[in-house]
Amino acid sequence: MSFSSMSKQQVLEAGDEVGEEVMELIPGLPEEVAEKCLLHLPFLYHRLFRTVSSTWNRFLTVSPAKPVAFPSVVSLSLPFLFAFAFDPVSRRLQCQALDPFSRRWLLLPPVPGGAAAGSFAVVGLPRRGEIYVIGGVEEGGDKAVRSVAVYSAARNGWEEAAGMGTPRGYMAAGEVGGRLVVAGEDGEAEVFDPEEGTWAPVAVRRGAAVARYDAAAAGGKLYVTEGWAWPFERAPRGAVYDAASDSWSEMARGMREGWTGSCAVAGGRMYIVAEYGEWRLKRYDEPRDEWRMVAGSGVPPEVRRPHVVSGEVEEVGGGRRRIYVVGAGLDVAIGTVSPSPAIHGGEDERVDWEVVKGPAEFAGLAPCNAQVLYA
Repeated sequence: MSFSSMSKQQVLEAGDEVGEEVMELIPGLPEEVAEKCLLHLPFLYHRLFRTVSSTWNRFLTVSPAKPVAFPSVVSLSLPFLFAFAFDPVSRRLQCQALDPFSRRWLLLPPVPGGAAAGSFAVVGLPRRGEIYVIGGVEEGGDKAVRSVAVYSAARNGWEEAAGMGTPRGYMAAGEVGGRLVVAGEDGEAEVFDPEEGTWAPVAVRRGAAVARYDAAAAGGKLYVTEGWAWPFERAPRGAVYDAASDSWSEMARGMREGWTGSCAVAGGRMYIVAEYGEWRLKRYDEPRDEWRMVAGSGVPPEVRRPHVVSGEVEEVGGGRRRIYVVGAGLDVAIGTVSPSPAIHGGEDERVDWEVVKGPAEFAGLAPCNAQVLYA
């Protein structure tokens, strides 16, 4: 269904005045073609483009969270890579967005707050076009904060959201079922509903503390691992929060012992970029409870550490999945993971990398988080 062929009820639900006629997006062009043309407009300038006409305004302001009214818009939304990085000189946190067409970085408005590097959590809600920066520890101190800031790609701006019930820093966090789940090392956790704008406590994790090494959300669950630590005298601990049952369980042994890098979820599958050797990509095989090596080379060496990773939540066609590895200076390795026949039958995968070099002025930036939004 094209934009201009929506029913009157759908138009009214989009907030238009009663009886207003839905005009063509671009006169003389089929609506499907016109929609694709408008999707090439840089989202940073959508506020200006909305003034062209009421039809452009409706098209550019539709929320990805309302797929019933505008299915074509949601399906054609474009994945933008958002990278958070610290400037080592100013110690200020910056956020940039990589345009998928021009492969140029777009500077976004300053991130509010002043939490210390690595102490806060960042969670993206890709289909809503939102990123949340949660909690952290005050720069130069040890006081945890409750504050939450949300970035909207539709508005290209930051707003203050409801603060957490408990001040937290160095927490695990992720999107589970369209809501934000944060979990502290002490086992206490809470969930944020973006529709209601409220926080609520969830089940407390029992047992020994689990220090956050890495975390990932997939399949309605939040996975938290403390990773291996020198001198490797004991296996790492790990925990899994299931939103459907509001309960915690111990992470499977193969998952926690093989989790040796940063995890990205792409097309519903969990991948890690190994921290050692050639930075090879591995995928978690749940039935076998093991991390399986993905064929192909490791992350290209020109993308220097530190690395942060992210993935596109949807497949990109033909069963392929896409992963982003952001390195120092915002050099980016884009990995396309494709199905590959296994030697002994079954399914295997192969990754092919493309490198997008960051501009020279980004040379000193150190990335701390990356998210993919559909904008």
